[in-house]
This record gives sequence, structure tokens and C-alpha cells, in this order.
Amino acid sequence: MNYPELIQTYFERSTALQWYWTIYVLVIGGVLGFSAFRQRPELATTILVTILYGCFAYKNLGAIEATAEERQAILTALRDYPATGSADIGRVRSRLEPAMPDYDIGGARYFHLACDALTVLFLWVKEWRRNRLDASPATGPR
Repeated sequence: MNYPELIQTYFERSTALQWYWTIYVLVIGGVLGFSAFRQRPELATTILVTILYGCFAYKNLGAIEATAEERQAILTALRDYPATGSADIGRVRSRLEPAMPDYDIGGARYFHLACDALTVLFLWVKEWRRNRLDASPATGPR
């Protein structure tokens, strides 16, 4: 690969990474919205949503980590690319590479896991509250 192809590939991986995070946020919003607007307690639905969300979160985190590792490998190749042969590479490198930070894969993993835990906690707290309200003598059974 030549230097321009490496740059293009780096930004393609960056875009893919951004899309994985966007999809993740949208799914969390959907799960939280679904849970917040349900009226009746349904344990089976909460269990199913928890399992499906857990499967999605696991695969999404794997995709984020794999894409981040690819992006990091490309960044290493960019930094190791010889600057000889073209003055353009030196100019581009001096301006572009400082704006290409290393990706903190560990930080992303911990953030993802914390959001996963909070999402599942929210699901179960909402289910617990629905059960408590449904069984309260003031409202009676529905």
C-alpha cells in the first residue's frame, strides 16, 4: 500500500468505528424507550430483552475492538512509512499525523461495559417498579 491508500483506509476504519458507536447508542435508546413506555409488568419480556441486548452488546463491543485494532495497525503503518521519495509525504505527515490520535481500546471497552450494565439495570429497575405498582393495593390489579 502506498501512503495515500493508507490514509484512506485509516479514515474508512474511523468511519466504521463511528458507525458502530452510533448504532450502539440508537439501540440503547430503543431499549430504554421500550422499557420506559411499557405499562404492564412482563417478566418474560424483560428476560428476553435483556438476553437480546446482551448478545447485541457483546457483538458490538467485539466489532468496535476489532475495528479499533485495525485502525491502530494502519496508524502504525502510516507512522512507519518512509518519507523518502516525495516531499508531499513529509508535508502531509507533518500536518495530518498529529491529528490522528491513538485509540484507547481499553477505555472504550470499560465505557461500553459500564453503559451495558446501566442499561440492564434500568431494564430491571423499571420491571421491578411496574411489578410494585401493579401489586399495590391503591391501584389494585389491572
